[in-house]
Amino acid sequence: MQSLTCWVVSDGKPGMENQCIGLAEALGLTPVIKRVALRTPWRQLTPYFRIGNRFAAGPKGDPVAPPWPDILIGTGRQSIAVSLAVRQQSRGRTFTVQIQDPALSPRHFDLVVVPRHDKLRGDNVLVTRGALHRVTPAILAAAAERFAPRLAHLPHPRIAVLIGGDNGVYRLTPTIMGDVAEQLANLTRTHGAGLMVTPSRRTGADNEAILRARLSGLPAEVWDGTGENPYFGYLGLADAVVVTCDSVSMTSEACSTGKPTYVIELDGGSPKFRAFHDGLYQDGITRRFDGSLDQWQHPLLNDTREVADEVLRRLPAHRKRHGLT
Repeated sequence: MQSLTCWVVSDGKPGMENQCIGLAEALGLTPVIKRVALRTPWRQLTPYFRIGNRFAAGPKGDPVAPPWPDILIGTGRQSIAVSLAVRQQSRGRTFTVQIQDPALSPRHFDLVVVPRHDKLRGDNVLVTRGALHRVTPAILAAAAERFAPRLAHLPHPRIAVLIGGDNGVYRLTPTIMGDVAEQLANLTRTHGAGLMVTPSRRTGADNEAILRARLSGLPAEVWDGTGENPYFGYLGLADAVVVTCDSVSMTSEACSTGKPTYVIELDGGSPKFRAFHDGLYQDGITRRFDGSLDQWQHPLLNDTREVADEVLRRLPAHRKRHGLT
């Protein structure tokens, strides 16, 4: 595999791009990142407009030109025209993987990866419970070792708290933030817990101020955004994880640790988010955060490894069919 070339194609959104990079890394590959920006009319009409896809990639994005990669992993609407073009121009030699429903027949790709709350199914459609990501035991162990001295003062159980915020469907209100902060503070008093808290840009200044005020003087570190991001270190050192419901990626990463994972429900939502979280609740992988702290064993969410194994299973036959070694 190390001799094979790989492109990751997206519009550059970190949450999307990291899914592709995570799969490439699970395959043992170091991908070339292609952040594309389509020209008109492909930008407006993809994936339904499929004429002349080789001209779709515009000058504002990375160049799309031969030599074509052995494997292309794409996600998002902007990647579809590029994936179709590369597959056509390579005469099918490039093995194309599309992450998330491309809104056209999966036969246009070699493998399509969708979460189970999407309805797309087919012989070359692989269904996951969560999002793909870059978190691995090795990454968490290395980060835990780096951050252990800084967090040595925190008592056990240590809880990683991953706070998102407002997005297109959810709202983190000051009322919710105040209630959650008080529940976290109570865990330090009733369970002797140590808190490792990372807000995000979407948390908002007011909500972050509430969080810091309620946790002031308690055994808690609230990352201030300076220096190396401690996200992986927190996950590696945690005995349990608490995560807001607004990010499928953050929830999936938390669940991949195998540690008890609690979900903070926010205002709003959508049918797809609801199906995602309800599925994890029903599988016993996550629980709603209500201020309590229990220990339980749950199935490991290991979608990235499972998808990589399926690519490795299908790839030899694909390469043989196209006369590749």
